[in-house]
Amino acid sequence: MREYAVPPVAKREEAGGLADLVFTNAAEGPADVAFRRRLGAGWEDVTAERFAAEVTEVARGLVGSGIGPGDRVAVLAATRYEWTLLDFAIWTAGAVSVPIYVTSSAEQIQWILSDSGSVAVVVETDDQLARLNGVRGELPELRQVWRVDDLAGVVLAGQEVDPADVLARRTAVTADDVATIIYTSGTTGRPKGCVLTHRNFFDECGYGVEILPELFKGEGLAEQPSTLLFLPVAHVFGRMVQVGCVFARCTMGHGPDTKNLLDDLATFRPTFILSVPYVLEKVYNGARQKAHTGGKGRIFDAAAATAIAHSEADGKAGLGLKLKHALFDRLVYGKLRAALGGKTTWAISGGAALGARLTHFYRGVGLTVLEGYGLTETTAASTVNTPRHFKPGTVGRPLPGTAVRIDTEVVDVSGDDAEGEILIKGGQVFVRYWNNETATAEALDADGWFRTGDLGKLDADGYLSITGRKKEILVTTGGKNVAPAVIEDRIAAHPLIGQAMVVGDGRKFIAALITVDREYFGYWKKTAGKPAEATVAELAADPDLLAEIQNAVDDGNAAVSKAESVRKFRVLATEFTPESGHLTPSLKLKRQEIMRDFKDEVEKLYS
Repeated sequence: MREYAVPPVAKREEAGGLADLVFTNAAEGPADVAFRRRLGAGWEDVTAERFAAEVTEVARGLVGSGIGPGDRVAVLAATRYEWTLLDFAIWTAGAVSVPIYVTSSAEQIQWILSDSGSVAVVVETDDQLARLNGVRGELPELRQVWRVDDLAGVVLAGQEVDPADVLARRTAVTADDVATIIYTSGTTGRPKGCVLTHRNFFDECGYGVEILPELFKGEGLAEQPSTLLFLPVAHVFGRMVQVGCVFARCTMGHGPDTKNLLDDLATFRPTFILSVPYVLEKVYNGARQKAHTGGKGRIFDAAAATAIAHSEADGKAGLGLKLKHALFDRLVYGKLRAALGGKTTWAISGGAALGARLTHFYRGVGLTVLEGYGLTETTAASTVNTPRHFKPGTVGRPLPGTAVRIDTEVVDVSGDDAEGEILIKGGQVFVRYWNNETATAEALDADGWFRTGDLGKLDADGYLSITGRKKEILVTTGGKNVAPAVIEDRIAAHPLIGQAMVVGDGRKFIAALITVDREYFGYWKKTAGKPAEATVAELAADPDLLAEIQNAVDDGNAAVSKAESVRKFRVLATEFTPESGHLTPSLKLKRQEIMRDFKDEVEKLYS
């Protein structure tokens, strides 16, 4: 058993709810720009005073529509300003918000609304409304359905509500009241509702802001810090950022579509961003592809190698490396920073492993990516790298007031006595699962330790490394325990690979299902001399394609023992996506669904 704890930076005493932040900000800095809202091709400033006024209007409408204290109100919409407005209005009315992913099926929507007992829901699109209407008969408690583009109708319902009534609702909320019920992605079964209190967010965001002042407080900047949120607000990571920005009084914008991400970044020009590895990998692969297509591939590759070497030197680069780095800064790195808006120097990455190579690459070009680790049950981050405590390849040290324990008695994958299940204790740990006492008892022990189900290691300095997930451990017929995350992440880092899923539970050896990245596939066909119109299915057995994928597999195998290495793989004609039901909204593999839908492909690996 190994444990590492970081003491609280300062004792936190919050009595009220999260909505109080909005009105404190408006009173103390009414002209501060709280948000920048998309307006045509540009952005419109929303001051703290205006945001508080809009929150009050919507909250009055909720009260006038019959929403009572503690009632659950669901939001089914993409990342946009109105999502944040609704969230704080729901809290101002004393109610509880329930986020739903836009990719959720009708069955998932029905389950979340039914299990949470939501009395109202706000939807965004006709398609979402159609999915909802298809299950409306199974939702007897649902009384109101609103459209996010017609909040004026909600506001209208509150015209006769006395603002003093709304104030009374807000001030009656305590820090220990339920703020939100966020449903897990359902990678291992039916989604469970994580009950998070206002205090959970106060602890999470309060300590996060204190140890990351360069991001949230703009320490060292000559301007107000800002970020463009393009992660789903329905996800706990995006939710934490939303609350953290209001808590820290930094400016936030919303980017609803990652397809337009670079355009949004170029016009918004944030000072820091929050991302997942998938997006950072796409940015890198896209830049590399563009350089190679334009005949500047050798320059880009040399620049990338120099950036990595410069970061690995950690301030001790020799003169020759410094000169090369300065040259490539003018030729390459400056253009990459400009693509992110030109002001972005920090990023936080979570949800999966980014890998040391890309971490060093981005730091070498001037964007320091701070990897963190957390779950819905821990209100997002429980550990994070910081500018002062930074170790690439790890997910950092515990937040203040947080302890991390490695239970080596539960599982020992590699034989290293420091590896086992990760347990977390702290103020940001959830209080219970909604309507699920059995799951709560399994996850939380009597002393408040939360069993994450993830596997990891703690080094002597308290830095945590994630090595896999307990429920995803594969056991071969030879008795070898294999945690798939490490090799999957390495294989998927290749630009040609979309996703990689390792299989082999109860089999003689480890194998993998591989999907091809459609964007990079077009570039690869051109460079490999293949017909432009050829599909992945048509080239699935092509020797050149298989050789390139084998290179990715070999790179992944280099990270594990021979018994854990991938011996065979199958190229799938399709991609895993949230829409196909094979990825969660946070882009994690849904292994049960993939094994079910591609069981014939798996069998061919062992036939």
